[in-house]
Amino acid sequence: MRVVVADDHYLVREGVRRLLETSGEAVVAGTVGSAGELLDAMRRLRPDVVITDIRMPGGPFRAGFEGIDAAHRVRAEHAGVGVVVLSQFSDALYAFELFKHGTEGFAYLLKDRVGDLEELLGAVRAVAGGGSVIDPKVVEGLLARRAVRSDRGEDLTPRERDVLREMAHGRSNGGIARALHLSVSAVEKNVNSIFMKLGLESSPDTHRRVAAVLAYLGA
Repeated sequence: MRVVVADDHYLVREGVRRLLETSGEAVVAGTVGSAGELLDAMRRLRPDVVITDIRMPGGPFRAGFEGIDAAHRVRAEHAGVGVVVLSQFSDALYAFELFKHGTEGFAYLLKDRVGDLEELLGAVRAVAGGGSVIDPKVVEGLLARRAVRSDRGEDLTPRERDVLREMAHGRSNGGIARALHLSVSAVEKNVNSIFMKLGLESSPDTHRRVAAVLAYLGA
């Protein structure tokens, strides 16, 4: 996979580049320091995946949301390119902002995951294939907060919340089954129940697994 890394901090750019290239799965075609340079690199380098910081001062985008705005522009102009947004913020506002137009090909990953090669590669692989990932730490905090304040009868069961949490990791039904010590058929039943309770119909433009996480947390 060809990857472009965008971050205004040189050490972060180089750290991500070296990490990816040691994996043997990715070639870093270029690194840039601003959202504006990222858009130019897209036209020149034609990557499969972009990894971008959430904040990069300068450029034609909203202050504090430069990486997210650039991610939306990348997907609009280069539909097949996946985008991983790196952030130091676990506040769901930023995740909702990233996924507000759809989830396909986007990942929201906290920066402390960058040192974990498998976590980073998992997100890169997911978006390259049109999938989506939302950082489990974001989900964990919001699930706990939502559980305290919610008394709605149609809320998800504890088991469905467990499944939802694993979905946020980007795990397949088989992976969820292994993590929770369930059968695959039991996981499938829980996933379908989650989709039904949240009113998520199958659509080619929406990755329902991530949409489920966002819909539940934002309800």
